[in-house]
Amino acid sequence: MSVGYVASVTPLEDVQAFVLGSCPPLDPVELPRLKASSLVIAEPVVSREEVPPFDNSAVDGYAVRSADVASVPVDLKVVGEIAAGAAPDRLVGPGETIRIMTGAPMPAGADAVVMVEDSELISAELVRLSRSVPKGAAIRRAGDDVRVGDEVFPVGTCIGPAIAGVLASINAEVVTVHPRARVAVLSTGDELIDDGSPLAVGQIRESNKTMLALMLAEMGCDVVDLGVVSDDEAELEAVLRAAAVDCDAIVSSGGVSMGDYDVVKIVLGRIAEMTWLQIAIKPAKPFAFGRLNGVPIFGLPGNPVSSIVSFELLARPALRRMMGHRRLTRPSVVGVSQVALSRGRDGKVHFLRVNGEFADDGRYHVVPVGAQGSHQLAATAGADAMVVLPDGDGVPAGADVSVLMLRGDQ
Repeated sequence: MSVGYVASVTPLEDVQAFVLGSCPPLDPVELPRLKASSLVIAEPVVSREEVPPFDNSAVDGYAVRSADVASVPVDLKVVGEIAAGAAPDRLVGPGETIRIMTGAPMPAGADAVVMVEDSELISAELVRLSRSVPKGAAIRRAGDDVRVGDEVFPVGTCIGPAIAGVLASINAEVVTVHPRARVAVLSTGDELIDDGSPLAVGQIRESNKTMLALMLAEMGCDVVDLGVVSDDEAELEAVLRAAAVDCDAIVSSGGVSMGDYDVVKIVLGRIAEMTWLQIAIKPAKPFAFGRLNGVPIFGLPGNPVSSIVSFELLARPALRRMMGHRRLTRPSVVGVSQVALSRGRDGKVHFLRVNGEFADDGRYHVVPVGAQGSHQLAATAGADAMVVLPDGDGVPAGADVSVLMLRGDQ
């Protein structure tokens, strides 16, 4: 395989378009409804049943002929009772009523329901009704919610709890969805320690893989944790080739800088079709993307904060597209900076990690976290958003800023 180098600094939008264009949605599968939670519908769901399936009462009360309650108060003969789940066994005639519960089917002859609050039971067989109601009052008609042949959910709908409830209500036992992406994640390097043992000189504790595995799980991927792979070309090649057979995508961190002479770059350059990029952003300037036997590989920077930013801007949207989502990026809002945000002109877009909250004015007010270095994960870990700061000299306190949220279901 060949290695493609993009020596110049590339705009973020161009890299995002390149990556997204290389990560089409995974082929649809049919799954039982109960196993499709949080997945994205790949074929329109068309109802074969009506909801509700019959005319039923919207309240607890009395099923009546509306003509019988035109003048009130009026005393009607109680000729029966219908609970939810029961079937009517007689019709309602002139001067008659049937006690009915919410959700119970309407009896023949009745065309309205008077609420129980507007009734007074005179005897076991006689009720006094004090409110007139028009025809159709408090009746939920068959098909009011869904009719046979309705397209209930279009392609691209994510199955949440309410969606699953509707699928159950129309008896959609099987749905066609895009599957969860099965994603391998790994760290490489003899210097990485993940067993809790004391550190020798030059060693550091593994953190990126731990972080990325949880980020992948949080967004709904099935995660395959490949652990820490040593700086051995044969071992790394074997791990990557096995992952390309078993998984839909591979995420690694480190070894993507232009000047690195790293085992990751050596191995991927030999076995995969890779493009090594420098992006006009800070942090997360270096990034690599390619395919191994058709399986996308995301090469994220080794600095932990850079790895987070790169994942959020590039890997996460692409993986969401693979799983069929239509909204690929996190929600963004126009916020207000509580303090001046200074920066120098360097031709890059800066992504400042911030904390924010909605104030009484209804706007999202942000302040930077304590440290902005690409290696300072502890400060960034508590950030709930990023301010997108264009090239320039920064903005003064009180200025509007574009904010990319890092919390929520997107």
